[in-house]
Amino acid sequence: MKNVLIISSSPRKGGNSDVLCDEFLKGAQIAGNNVQKIFLRDKKINYCTGCGFCNTTDYTKCSQNDDMPEILDKMEQSDVIVFATPIYFYAIAGQMKTFIDRICSRYTHLDNKEFYYIITAADTSKSAIQFALGEFKGLMACLNNPVEKGYLFAGGVWKKDEIKDTPYINQAFEMGKNI
Repeated sequence: MKNVLIISSSPRKGGNSDVLCDEFLKGAQIAGNNVQKIFLRDKKINYCTGCGFCNTTDYTKCSQNDDMPEILDKMEQSDVIVFATPIYFYAIAGQMKTFIDRICSRYTHLDNKEFYYIITAADTSKSAIQFALGEFKGLMACLNNPVEKGYLFAGGVWKKDEIKDTPYINQAFEMGKNI
């Protein structure tokens, strides 16, 4: 049994990437894993101010008072972390970028984690996600021994609920089931 944490950065509750998170969650639970999902839209996460406070302490504290420490605690306790984002202008959603920037205070505590990415886009071209994958790979380059296990690219979905009649639903479920 693994501890799995899903981070959904969709600005729309029940949006396409968020629905895929739920399917991943179902698959991972059926496989016997302990799974939690965090919907960033429901959390208060401030922008990194670059104040350097986390560089002057033990790298576990931030000068800001928001929901980020709670999420970082859950990340530290997880074996598997799933990042889910819609694509906006060929990049990750702003909510995800803000979240990644705030990992700074604890990135040295995220050793040996497995990572999955769920990415949705209106564009159907796989090249549509190259910048998003670059953002995730930038984070991975800063971690100690991250294991990128895979990603699901769901292209051709823009409007809410478009994802529901696609094979991506089953793919997300199977990805979660096979962690």
